[in-house]
Amino acid sequence: MKTPAILQAVLEDYVLPWSGTHGIVHWARVLENGRRLAETTGAILEIVELFAIVHDSRRLNEGWDPQHGPRAAEFAATLRGRLFELGDQEFALLHRACHGHTHELTHPDATIQTCWDADRLDLGRVGITPHPSRLCTDAARSPAMIKWADARATFGVVPNLVWDEWAIDLADV
Repeated sequence: MKTPAILQAVLEDYVLPWSGTHGIVHWARVLENGRRLAETTGAILEIVELFAIVHDSRRLNEGWDPQHGPRAAEFAATLRGRLFELGDQEFALLHRACHGHTHELTHPDATIQTCWDADRLDLGRVGITPHPSRLCTDAARSPAMIKWADARATFGVVPNLVWDEWAIDLADV
């Protein structure tokens, strides 16, 4: 996966502040949450990683924007074959994960569940502690996982991968 190129494509048209509520730091925490969950859930890691970067990339505001998921899903389709390769079945999972991440509660597929849980575990950034009944997987419902992810979100932890893997200096934005 060409993560720097994907990030560049996402950020070219991203209309919100990079350091905003739904920006780069959120995507990085969702990615770390997803990586940790995937160790247990068996989710397809490449899809979880793509979801983390793309799922909020087409928001128009930091508040209520019910169509941002469908827009992100369609944006992912424009990147497929150009910046990442996924088979039809795998792409359908990414598309559905992006499309439904704000309005669907659960899904039978472990990869989609992992994507949604990774995002929901970062609700502490807006003052909401994730509730186990709103999470899809046993791994995400674990009190230890909720505590770890919620503390990072609540205190605005900037994951090292922002600098180390993505080479983004938020001081420059």
